[in-house]
Amino acid sequence: MRAWRVRRPGPMDTGPLEQVTTEVPRPGPSELLVAVRACGVCRTDLHVTEGDLPVHRERVTPGHEVVGEVVELGAEAGDEFRVGDRVGIAWLRHTCGVCKYCRRGDENLCPKSRYTGWDADGGYAEFATVPAAFAHPLPGGYSDSELAPLLCAGIIGYRSLLRAELPPGGRLGLYGFGGSAHITAQVALAQGAEVHVMTRGARAASWRWNSAPHPHKARRIRPRRHWTPRSCSLPSVIWCCPRCRRWIAVARWRSPGSTSRISRR
Repeated sequence: MRAWRVRRPGPMDTGPLEQVTTEVPRPGPSELLVAVRACGVCRTDLHVTEGDLPVHRERVTPGHEVVGEVVELGAEAGDEFRVGDRVGIAWLRHTCGVCKYCRRGDENLCPKSRYTGWDADGGYAEFATVPAAFAHPLPGGYSDSELAPLLCAGIIGYRSLLRAELPPGGRLGLYGFGGSAHITAQVALAQGAEVHVMTRGARAASWRWNSAPHPHKARRIRPRRHWTPRSCSLPSVIWCCPRCRRWIAVARWRSPGSTSRISRR
């Protein structure tokens, strides 16, 4: 099969990726072998490729927004999937299942977590493997390219939206407008929310292109205390900041009994 591998992490203009021909991987006892149909590009893939993240697997194949078809099952893969099923492979591919984070539903924080395209080969190849427990059944009615971004940006954005506990017809603020916020905004609008986006440049233009009524151009300001009139408050706010950047969350007035939700992963 053909695959892209990280030859040597570095800036993209140095050619860190190389295309290779290699053997089709064999699924483990509890894994699926998937023929890749589409794989999105996430910023984390660039972090892995360019060396912004430490190397977890030498010459890894990146890609973790994978849509494909099951072509083989391991002997212990269970009966949830069959050959021919369309499935998704996302970033998270293994957790211990017993630590305090797994037990409370925060398995993304598991200290023994493993990730597609970082700890194991991902979807920039013609075939990929995934533990059956971490494969996502995908619905019909959507193209492979439409579904691929949902397997990372969509998961992150929708999880944040759920944790924001936005009431029907509520007002939602998005700070930043990358892939996750872009999808979150569309979901919130479809649910009848009033959505405000704080961003700059081309991303602000993209927001206007999507016919949303409330784009706000961001500008650099000195840190200061800022009071917002209650009539203009945003009951639910999601911060879409880059990971590994310094940020400070400042308490602000909110509706009685409501809470702020910030997810760093």
